[in-house]
This record gives sequence, structure tokens and C-alpha cells, in this order.
Amino acid sequence: MTLSGNTLSSVPTLRGSADDANKSLRVAMLAPISWRVPPRHYGPWERVVSLLTEDLVARGVAVTLFATADSTTKATLAATCPRPCSEDHTLDPKVWECMHISHVFERADEFDLIHNHFDFLPLSYSRLTDTPVVTTIHGFSSPRILPVFEKYNASNHYVSISNADRSPKLDYLATVHHGIPIDEFAFRRESDGYLLFFGRIHPDKGTVAAIEVARRTGRRLKIAGIVQDQPYFDREVAPHIDGDRVCYLGSVGPEKRAEILGGAEALLHLINFDEPFGLSMVEAMACGVPVIAIGRGSVPEIVVHGETGFIVTDLDAATAAVRRIGDIDRAAPRRHVEQHFAVEQMTDGYLRVYKEVLRNPRRQTMSRSIDERQTSREP
Repeated sequence: MTLSGNTLSSVPTLRGSADDANKSLRVAMLAPISWRVPPRHYGPWERVVSLLTEDLVARGVAVTLFATADSTTKATLAATCPRPCSEDHTLDPKVWECMHISHVFERADEFDLIHNHFDFLPLSYSRLTDTPVVTTIHGFSSPRILPVFEKYNASNHYVSISNADRSPKLDYLATVHHGIPIDEFAFRRESDGYLLFFGRIHPDKGTVAAIEVARRTGRRLKIAGIVQDQPYFDREVAPHIDGDRVCYLGSVGPEKRAEILGGAEALLHLINFDEPFGLSMVEAMACGVPVIAIGRGSVPEIVVHGETGFIVTDLDAATAAVRRIGDIDRAAPRRHVEQHFAVEQMTDGYLRVYKEVLRNPRRQTMSRSIDERQTSREP
């Protein structure tokens, strides 16, 4: 039976660095190695790992972070891969992924649990240890990866990042929404009058739609993000960039993120896919910026229509929403993030997950399965 996102609401929250339960907890945090932890510019999974890791350490949890060697953390860093694979193309990702994942599982007995943020591949190691594995599913890149999650469904603990991003074929222990450090995003009462597209430049994310809405409304548009689909950028985005009405800023790192977000009149999130979460929406709202988003995937869990922005169905509705953006009190999006998407709330959610897992582990190791098969063959 699939459990709801509120399943663990009755489990007491583990708070404070003085809490003995926190101090005795040993967690292996398995990050991806595509980008550094925290990322220099792009890397949403790595950013979430960093925020969670640092807040757990602040609460007294003994965290060992398995990430690239150039990562920065107050946890104990364990690294095999010298640099992020997406930043150094001399590294073979398959080779370093194998080295990286095997590293944590070879040390599994040192930890109370392993928290996997590395997608499906570590699941294939999970039955080789009695150490429980919690896997945050950051989204499904394709239905083709589902068989791996299905195979290990009975012996793993899955956490979704939104209620919308769940497969009916899997069981989930909880939904834990991403959280951000509110203090890093200064509230802006007034905007600088431009619309903003903030995210990877890919057809899924709707960059061209944002350009069209800006044109229809006569607004300036700033575009920030990595180019993930170069032909799409060259063919459909670049011809509109003039440095005035449409300006491309490149990938914006942490030092400029709040400034670029906070100056926007609205964030345009006109996606063409079911968004698993959408961290940029939360970051924009933390600055007081309303979000205009296509209502697919997790969007209704993040944006409150008419209060923190507008949930729309098409470009006509998005264009109309831009013209109504003055109806939104910019204090409302900020307040919504403070109440629902602070990093402390994310950490609380995962500590409840950890406590539930340690109380009711689903341990199904390969050695035990072999013993059971042998026993079943005895006369």
C-alpha cells in the first residue's frame, strides 16, 4: 500500500544539536558526482544534498558526505571522484560512478543508514548490506528506469519530492518537499520591471514560451540557466537575444542568484513536462517574486493561485497573468515560503523518515535471500 505524504506526521520531530538521538545517528549521504556539492552554478540535486547535509550536521548528526573531492562541507567528506564529471570531460562518468557508489557500500557497516540521492544505480547494491537505504527520488528521467525501482521496492525506503511525482507502481514512506535557506534570499518589495526565465534551457522548461509572453506583454526578459539543448538554443532562443529586450545571463551562481531573482516582476515557469519539484519557483517566491507557471506536476503544490502567483494552462493565460501581476502582494510569496519551504522543514521531514526507517527497517540482503532459498530446498 502506498503511504501518503503525511504518514510520518505522528513521529516526533528530532530537533536541536543537543538531542542525543541526533548525536548518535550516523548517516552516509550519497550525492551525485555530475556537479560539486554545493554546485558552483547549476546542480539542483547537489544543492539539496548540500542544504540537507549542513543542517543535519548543525543538529549534531554525524554525516559522511560521499561527493566529489572538491566539494565543501562541515560533514566528513569521502571522495573518490576528483572533480565533477560535467565540468571535466576527461573523466569517464561510468567509471567514476562505479567507484563512487561502491565506495559507500563498501563502508556501509559504519553507518546507521545510507541516504541515496544518486537515482537508481545504487539500488542495485542495496541488497548486499544490512544497512537500510533511503532513496530520495528526484524525478524519473524516463519510464525506462522504473524496472530498477520496482525490483527493489520491497527492500528500500522511497521518498518523493512532491506528491505529484509518484509512480503508482512504487511504495513511498513519505513526501519531503525541498527547502531553502530563507536568509539567503532577500525580500524585494519593488521589482526592476523585467520578467525572468530561470532554469536549464531545454524544450521541457519552456524558454521559447517565456520569450513569446514577454513579447506579447512588452516586457523585458532575462534568461538565466545552463544550455542543456544546444540545437534548441541555437535555433529557437539565440535569434531573439538582443541584449536589451531579451538578455541571456548564462548560468547564474549562488552569489548572483538572489539579486537576479529578486529584481524580477515575475518568474515565468511555462513548462512542457510534469515538473518533479521546481526549486527556482521557491527561490523566486522567497524574494517576493510571483510565479506564473503551467500547472503541471508539482506546480499546484508550490504555487497558490491568485496569492503567490498564477497557475495557467497556456500562453494566452500566461499573457493575461502578467498583466495581473500587480494584484499579487509580494509579501505573500515570501510568507508562503517561510511557512512551507524552509530548509529546517526539509530536515525535519528527513529526520522523521530516518527515525521511522530505523524503527522498521526493510532489510532484505542478498545473503539472507540465499539462506532462505537453501532452507526451502531442505527435505
